[in-house]
Amino acid sequence: MNVRSKKLLIAVGLGVLLNPLNSSMIAVAIARLQQVYRLDYTEVSWLIFSFYLASAIAQPVMGKVSDLFGRRRIFLAGLVVSFVSSMLAPLSPSFGWLIAARVAQSIGTSMLVAVGMAIVRIHVTEKQASALSVLSIFLSGAAAIGPFAGGVLLEQWDWHAIFIVNVPFVVASFLLARRAIPGDAPAAAGKLSLRKWAARIDAIGILLFAAGLLGLLIGLLSVKTAGHAPLRGIVAGGIGLVSLTLFARRELTTASPFIPLRTFAKYPAMTWVNVQFVLVNLLFYALFFGVPSYLQTVRQVSELHTGLLMLTLGLCSVAASPFAGKWIDKSGPRPALIAAAILMLLGSIWLAALGKSSPAIGVSLPLAAFGVGNGLNAVGMQAALFRSSPKEIAGVASGLFNTSRYLGTILSSLLTGMIMGGTFTFAGFRLLGVFLAAIALVLVLMNLRRDESRVAVRERTN
Repeated sequence: MNVRSKKLLIAVGLGVLLNPLNSSMIAVAIARLQQVYRLDYTEVSWLIFSFYLASAIAQPVMGKVSDLFGRRRIFLAGLVVSFVSSMLAPLSPSFGWLIAARVAQSIGTSMLVAVGMAIVRIHVTEKQASALSVLSIFLSGAAAIGPFAGGVLLEQWDWHAIFIVNVPFVVASFLLARRAIPGDAPAAAGKLSLRKWAARIDAIGILLFAAGLLGLLIGLLSVKTAGHAPLRGIVAGGIGLVSLTLFARRELTTASPFIPLRTFAKYPAMTWVNVQFVLVNLLFYALFFGVPSYLQTVRQVSELHTGLLMLTLGLCSVAASPFAGKWIDKSGPRPALIAAAILMLLGSIWLAALGKSSPAIGVSLPLAAFGVGNGLNAVGMQAALFRSSPKEIAGVASGLFNTSRYLGTILSSLLTGMIMGGTFTFAGFRLLGVFLAAIALVLVLMNLRRDESRVAVRERTN
């Protein structure tokens, strides 16, 4: 890998780490924000839902927008949006304003993640799995330091500091990216009218997709654990289902779909990768958000000590990433993905087996298993995506891939919220472990049955 490629990786890495950094810090801050705004867990979870719902929509949109305006331009613009939202969030006068700042932050980081991956795909042509492992170190490193940093910041300066800490990373990435990322061709969007531009990104499809996900979330969360569905929840869920049905019909017929559903049919191996990635993130983030709230609410562990325990998760991810890159370069993604799924299954079983008198440090073992699994998955899933999708749809494929990430994250928060209801309990946490074990077992079976020959055939035809 030459010097220019290394500088490009650092510039992109400093940008893409903002997403896991903010995810990991907010995980430790949830219990604190419940107290500040006097909300139950389900209500404060909208800080998670709003971020990932906006990201699920913004990822594929930004993949398309980068084709119109240029990937370098969108990456730099994403850094500006991230900077502004990080400065405004601490000034939020209410929980609603904080949600709005998180949405803006998610849009900014979505511009960085989807476009950043595409930039690496196009401009780093040698040892791509190793390059991905470098990005994974940035991502996993942010996840590693996030809970600990969040715990320190909460203890010293309260929750406002978890937003301000983004600023140095944004500034460093911006200065490096201006020099390291190659310039863009003339923007195609300059030749398009507003109406044609809206049609190109499928604005109607975006609205239907957003309404569908939001309606289903409101409907399902209104049920909680009691099994009672209020009229508002039924109506919201119905609107969500209708919106998603209309969305699917539109995406199959429109010339420029928001999410090209026909692409999944054309590239079945890519579909398989995205489905697996949804499950991987459902497992990971249910643990990621569930364990800090369990430690602080049920076991009365401080924010700082919670951050220290959560450090196990990220450090194991960082340690596994370089090994994953070399392993996947040599053997392909399948063996690493099987190993990752087995580790997540064992970690979930351990969580379900924890007793009331078990030491709080007992969560370190499943955190380590999930951490190593995450390091293997971060490189393995991206490598599997590259093997299953042609270069000409790199932006769309990256956008769809990251949409799958956020759908998994939304489902993880939804699952946790429905099991726990308004308050975290030991029984609820154990039940969560049982659900995660069942999902991990499905993932193991999917990886064992995955047919690599179909991917190889698809690669040769592309």
